[in-house]
Amino acid sequence: MLNRRKMLQGMAAGAGAAFGLPLVPERLLAAPTSHGTPKRIVFFMQNQGFDPKTCIPEEVKRSGSLAKFKLPEPIKALEPYKEKLHIINGLHGLHTSPSHSAFFGALGGYRGSDGVPPSAPTIDYELSKVLPQTLLPHLCIGMDSIENMTTKPTIATLSASGAGQPIFMHSNPNHLYQMLYGGISTGDIRLQHEARSNVLNQIEKLAATKGRSLPHAEQQRYGQFVGGFKDINGLRDRLDTVADHLRKFAPTVDERYTNPEFETDWHDVLLDLGISSLTSGITNTLTIGSGRGEIFGAWKGLGVEQQGHNLGHMGQPGNPIWIKIRQYNSRMLVRIMEALEGVPEGSGTMMDNTLIVYTSNNADKQHTNGANWPVMLLGNLDGAFKTGCFTQLDGKRPINSLYTTLLRAAGVSCDHFNMNDKLARKFDTGSGPLKELLV
Repeated sequence: MLNRRKMLQGMAAGAGAAFGLPLVPERLLAAPTSHGTPKRIVFFMQNQGFDPKTCIPEEVKRSGSLAKFKLPEPIKALEPYKEKLHIINGLHGLHTSPSHSAFFGALGGYRGSDGVPPSAPTIDYELSKVLPQTLLPHLCIGMDSIENMTTKPTIATLSASGAGQPIFMHSNPNHLYQMLYGGISTGDIRLQHEARSNVLNQIEKLAATKGRSLPHAEQQRYGQFVGGFKDINGLRDRLDTVADHLRKFAPTVDERYTNPEFETDWHDVLLDLGISSLTSGITNTLTIGSGRGEIFGAWKGLGVEQQGHNLGHMGQPGNPIWIKIRQYNSRMLVRIMEALEGVPEGSGTMMDNTLIVYTSNNADKQHTNGANWPVMLLGNLDGAFKTGCFTQLDGKRPINSLYTTLLRAAGVSCDHFNMNDKLARKFDTGSGPLKELLV
């Protein structure tokens, strides 16, 4: 398997990319690998739960094709893409304790709670390791109220690279734009990028020096802190090597960045940045946290005046507020698909080699035991997944089995993702991937 660390070091030094190929722009988009075609995965996590009645047509009572049924109003924007859609009902997350939110447990498939650190890597990170390598292996973006995104521009609640190793999501689009495209920008953005880069370089040097004087027990933890700055600075160097290529994909900066009227302005441009990171080839694993994995969130730009925790106390089916939020989510999913369909790849488009996973970090509702965890899949990841259908499971297999299935489609075999034998015996009646989902 490709040595990830050596490859990134090579790119940072400008020496070359993986597989002995020169790091040229074409390789960012379509680098053939031993796994076959390039593949990418997007996780879209909506907080406050995902009631199955908001996505399953009323007439659908059993597993089968969706062709003859109209999608419910909350997801009607996906109707033109119904042949790419797979709705799954009947997975569970009883072992994750998802009331209010499972936090890291939602993508990790383990017990999670507010303020509890991750106990293992999450599926998005694990996939970023096995999918064809990119300049930025994994990008996380988080959408919330303007107040929360401004005061806490980075937050870690959903993704992790290991036990006690959270991955931060970006919530201020100005900061994220500077990180991805500051090196090719002009004017104030370029000045801010250079100033920020100088500060981060100095912090990395100072932090590394000071860390050596700490007691041995603290050095490992401090080393993770230093490593974060090293990763950011290394990413900037790698992006500089493909500046001409990135200019073709950088979104246009407008007043929504610097003077947003509503939080949805920032949500929209954050999505633009996430999409551009995929279409440019910067990353192939994108995690979107609408509500940032917590119980807050705001959508005033949709005409929804209520925000935060109270939204979770409302029933979702037939609720005009939740219809607006879910329709907004669906339009975002369409924007991702349309953008990927517009970029040729192999004999088709980027969307042909992509899978979008839409669900909630909160199972089916805010106060839940996790007995039912609905999921929508869009795309087939180069023909790996069945599409245009609905699958009703019996509630006896956990969300971990879905993540096991994703790994299998990416070329990695495992029986139980993040489950030891004792936990699997209690919460999983099967083993390996969900055969109902795979072609």
